Amino acid sequence: MIDFSLTDEQQLLQQTARDFARSEIAPVVERVLKQRAAGGDPDPWPLCQAMFRNGWELGFTRLLLPEPLGGGGGRMIDAALLLEELGAADVSIAADLFALNMTVPLIVAAGGTPAQQQEFLGQIAARPTVLSGALSEPNVAGSELFTQDPSPKMGIKTFARREGEGANARYVIRGNKSAFVTNCGIADHYFILARTSLDKPLWESISVFFVPADTPGLKPGARTRMTGWHTGHHAELYVDDVVVPASRLIGGEGLGARIMGGIPQMPVGLAAAYVGLARSAYEYALDYAKKRVSMGVPIIQHQSVALKLAEMYADYHAARLAVWDAAIDCEANPMRAATLKAPLSKTMAVDASIRNAERAVQILGAYGITDEYPTARMLNDAWIGYSCDFTREMLRLGMVPFLPTTD
Repeated sequence: MIDFSLTDEQQLLQQTARDFARSEIAPVVERVLKQRAAGGDPDPWPLCQAMFRNGWELGFTRLLLPEPLGGGGGRMIDAALLLEELGAADVSIAADLFALNMTVPLIVAAGGTPAQQQEFLGQIAARPTVLSGALSEPNVAGSELFTQDPSPKMGIKTFARREGEGANARYVIRGNKSAFVTNCGIADHYFILARTSLDKPLWESISVFFVPADTPGLKPGARTRMTGWHTGHHAELYVDDVVVPASRLIGGEGLGARIMGGIPQMPVGLAAAYVGLARSAYEYALDYAKKRVSMGVPIIQHQSVALKLAEMYADYHAARLAVWDAAIDCEANPMRAATLKAPLSKTMAVDASIRNAERAVQILGAYGITDEYPTARMLNDAWIGYSCDFTREMLRLGMVPFLPTTD
């Protein structure tokens, strides 16, 4: 039996997230946009801190962590419900502050030793903690991040050199991460991808380190200005001979790609936030079309508008079902989720948000491109998802080797 109904607990989580989005996230977005309208480009983090702490107190960022370590012991389908609601209020806050901080700790849960899990996950669960994934690099194409090319010359160049043995073993990390490092400059800890060998192909030499933000040698660059996601904080990260003990290597040398590739929750979380944006664009356009009058009738009675609204509902609903399917597979069949369902859901959700934001702009007409209404901002936010965590084309091409003849 296939049943899409939500349990009582899931309905409560969904409503809690919806209330939080309206009472906590929406006011922050409004304050950021007012400051931008006044001619500034405010750092949104000071405006977000209290909101983020309140979300942590509700257990949002700890939802997927094991209960013995202070987490909620939830499933990815629960996280998808939560993140859709947050994404409906602001996709950047949902993705950067909640989806990332909710799913990135699974790197430790999946690849860390019991001691690392107790220490690192215990720290994350004990207090509001902002995390960052320092992955891509400015002079390396994003499509090379997990390339299967056998040449050691391909892929990221950040290098971690091992020194010493036993209890004194440490790594010295040196490199440069791109201007799109999420939460760079506000994070408490960074997950840094680095090569531990320059003589092996990337997939055999990429490793992941858990590094405190106050480690000497870590230096965030200036905040990156983007066309959307104005509530987010992204910047370049300079890694200048950063020394960390070997105990901060997660999973062993050369296992970074394997660990990261086995955590489909990360792209599924982003997809869920984008379903929220696709839904928000639909809901706003629907409400507007019921109130706006043209030729003596609400414009929803004009077929051209009505068809757009029907297509908007169909797109966001199909994307939601793809995300739910991927979320369920995160526990039921993680390999299928990672290779097929996660990239499918991410591309469908972003596609739906772009199309729905475009239609919302069209339905509002001239008002749709003004700052007075949210539709133009929705479109800018939607388009950022296209290249965020790999482009649509790269994700779809990556699915091809795993396409089944039938499900």
